[in-house]
Amino acid sequence: MELLKYWLKYYFSKWLIRDKVSPSVQLSLTQLGLQYKASLADKKQIDLSATGFSIFSSLEEDGLLFYIISCLGIKNGRFVDIGSNDCINSNCANLAFNMGWSGLFIDGDERNIRIGKKLYAAHRLTQPYQNNFITAIVTPANVNQLLEQQGFTGEIDFLSIDIDGDDYWIWKAVETISPKMVMIENHVEFGLNDVVVPIDAPKQLRQQYSDYHGASPVAMCKLAACKNYRLIGANRLGFNAIFLRNDIGTESFKEIAVADTLLHPDTIESFAVFQLVQHLPFVQG
Repeated sequence: MELLKYWLKYYFSKWLIRDKVSPSVQLSLTQLGLQYKASLADKKQIDLSATGFSIFSSLEEDGLLFYIISCLGIKNGRFVDIGSNDCINSNCANLAFNMGWSGLFIDGDERNIRIGKKLYAAHRLTQPYQNNFITAIVTPANVNQLLEQQGFTGEIDFLSIDIDGDDYWIWKAVETISPKMVMIENHVEFGLNDVVVPIDAPKQLRQQYSDYHGASPVAMCKLAACKNYRLIGANRLGFNAIFLRNDIGTESFKEIAVADTLLHPDTIESFAVFQLVQHLPFVQG
């Protein structure tokens, strides 16, 4: 069944996304961008949490990013997507298809990269732009080399990290690029505890305890501060946190408290998960 799903997506991906890249979608985005521009001109503040919507993203990340980018005035930006899945179910797909951005997609599953590479090379909206696709298991030891080999150094506009595991350690290791914005997955089940699963945590423990991975929101924010970033928002469940570099968007986006991103009832309920793993080895952020 999984193989069938892969081949269907590989051969029919262009048709599967047609509603996501239709002229009506692009017109709506253009109109929304003009509304945001008018609000900025009138110095009207919009609550970031009210701007979310999904076109390609799993939740409302597309809308959050669209609003931030509109406020920052970034056009034809560059991104790096670590843990890109099939490059369709991605935090960067809307940027590439509907906003004229280009960048680098990295995923550990070669089949995912094949789907993305085929679709982006053939689609009229992404053909004109140079997008890079590589299959790799990203680690703290190789992340900078991978980026440099693909020509990604210095300032870029957006970094997305979503690898369901050592996201914290990957971002900590990143040195070759300086993103304006970062969206990274944190483990909200750890609540307001300052904990990170060690990079060298025993494999058998990770396999035995499915929730023994990642970093808490508190730990991720401490890392962000060390790298000169501030927390400005997250998706409604809190697991995709959004950070801005401290020299970017200072008038439009103030730092918020970690607790403000963990208010959804489902997220609060998930805090109980930590009790099942709290006896395992952790380090502080």
